[in-house]
Amino acid sequence: MSDEEKWLSEAGVNTRLCHVGHDPSSYHGFVNPPVVRASTVLFPQASAMETVTQKYTYGTRGTPTTDALCEAIDSLEGSAGTILLPSGLAAITVPFLAFLSPGDHALIVDSVYGPCRQFCDTMLKRLGVEVEYYDPLLGAGIEALMRPNTRLVHTESPGSNTFEMQDIRAISDVAHRHGAVVSMDNTWATPLYFRPLDFGVDISMHAATKYPAGHSDILMGTVSANAAHWPRLKEANGLMGLCGAPDDSYLVLRGLRTMGVRLAHHDRSARAVAEWLEQRDDVSSVLHPALPSFPGHDIWKRDFKGASGIFSFVLAADEPAQFKAKSHAFLDALRLFGLGWSWGGYECLAVPVNLNDRKIRKAPAEGPLIRLQIGLEDVADIIADLERGFAAAALVK
Repeated sequence: MSDEEKWLSEAGVNTRLCHVGHDPSSYHGFVNPPVVRASTVLFPQASAMETVTQKYTYGTRGTPTTDALCEAIDSLEGSAGTILLPSGLAAITVPFLAFLSPGDHALIVDSVYGPCRQFCDTMLKRLGVEVEYYDPLLGAGIEALMRPNTRLVHTESPGSNTFEMQDIRAISDVAHRHGAVVSMDNTWATPLYFRPLDFGVDISMHAATKYPAGHSDILMGTVSANAAHWPRLKEANGLMGLCGAPDDSYLVLRGLRTMGVRLAHHDRSARAVAEWLEQRDDVSSVLHPALPSFPGHDIWKRDFKGASGIFSFVLAADEPAQFKAKSHAFLDALRLFGLGWSWGGYECLAVPVNLNDRKIRKAPAEGPLIRLQIGLEDVADIIADLERGFAAAALVK
């Protein structure tokens, strides 16, 4: 480890975010790396083409811009290597294709990101992979589901929309005893608040669309692997010809510089709003891991360093026939909150949650589930907007 690397490894998180993937001396002193757009890369002579002795060979295999982002992510993740992909969903599907073959059995957490489930139920099944969904609360009990042909265990903690906390270390230990690869979608926490590879995970996935980019205008996924699984991941990605664009990489790298302060603000505001919601009679429950009342709070407190800005709550309703009408009335009355998919940007968002595809963790019976992304707006304004939503929902009888 060089003196520079040692100094950065011991620095605080915001200091590291300001300097990872950052080498002004390589670019004539300019603070940010330039955007290098490339397809063709020239070689000095035929022998260099034959032996591939130079660092850059073609645009899909990396540029100085994309390498800068990969180096920054590796520093945050503690990984042996990182690939960049065009979306968060691609960050899930590429590793699945890299490590699964016909006849394999894959265990996928039931609280998984919806599009991941769609990929498993269509593409993976067509390719001859048997997919089984498991309860996110199993922990070491996942041992009972392991088979001789189980090759991959996919985790997501907290789970999408319902935020169940998984015991990642316990699951990883069991999976490794059976020779399975462990992957994790860690988009919610980012490596600032949870480092999957430190808990036994082999492949850490992120939708860099969310907090790393931070401004609701970039699509990108990152996948980071430990040393044992990096060669196969890198090979599969190269064979599929997928890559992140240099311009997008530049913007994500720029977003990383402020991710620490943004995430801390999201965390504070989301906890304040969640605590306010928990006191309301028209809210049946608040699904936020940082709340002491949440069933998975102890795992979150043990393993995580913070929380992000997204959580859900159950809007109280007297009977199922009211669920949709109350949910729509609440959402339609909001002014500050936008109604839109995704999260991790600077603005508040709200969406109704449909859990009809769940196998185990079914939708709550007390009312409709609404997911909130708490942005960087002032908490008083956020609460005032939610008040408008509750007032509108109360009129639905």
